[in-house]
Amino acid sequence: MTDTALLLRAYDEQLRTDAETPGAVSVTRHDSLRLVTFAGGRGFVTYRDLGGAGADEIARLVPDVVRHYRADPGVRRIEWKTRGHDHAPGLHEALVANGFVPDLPESIMLGEAASLVFEAPLPEGVTLRRVSTESDVRAMAAMQDEAFGEPVSERTPDALLRRLALDDGMELWVAEAAGRMISAGRLEPVAGTDFAGIWGGATLEQWRGRGIYRALTAARARSALARGKTLIHSDSTECSRPILERSGLVRVSTTTPYVWSR
Repeated sequence: MTDTALLLRAYDEQLRTDAETPGAVSVTRHDSLRLVTFAGGRGFVTYRDLGGAGADEIARLVPDVVRHYRADPGVRRIEWKTRGHDHAPGLHEALVANGFVPDLPESIMLGEAASLVFEAPLPEGVTLRRVSTESDVRAMAAMQDEAFGEPVSERTPDALLRRLALDDGMELWVAEAAGRMISAGRLEPVAGTDFAGIWGGATLEQWRGRGIYRALTAARARSALARGKTLIHSDSTECSRPILERSGLVRVSTTTPYVWSR
């Protein structure tokens, strides 16, 4: 499956369902929307499409969503996930008018898992492995925070440990050198679909450009194939997009998160 339209159709039909939000605490349907709540006070809005809604209807939907989450004092943050190929007149204006702030757009990358599998030499002394213990998960998350230039947070490792406890197929992979984690990413097989997602890719600045992220991606793709997943999806920044394109994934659309904070 290499045709962009076929890949995008598979993405819309297979992934824009409950399969998109494993580990949700609750899911509420509101018209065409799925209003998801995750542990840690995070709301998430997604949908297969907006059902042909016009600008006036969308302008009414957005404040409904904010009221829904405001009623739960535990929710501190809402992400509304938009896609560039959706018919959504007036959505940007309605979101901004209701306190949402757009983040940077990312590329929706899709392709065959087999295209990511290759043998490439790692720098001397660098090794790859899966991690699952609490100490490893916390070290991995701290390294990712460092790579992204953010303060170390306990929220991410706490959430990852909860996911691992569910035993839903999520895998965490790291690259190490001299006993220190230097790159990481996760694999998320999507139950009931042909897809696995590759997420959370991060490499410390001094180790970038040396093939480590590509090797981690290949390792995750091999694991996806072993689990029967033939397609890969990822929302990619401009740092990772060229790497995935060189490996055979294609950019089929864009996604922009809009974030509301209490």
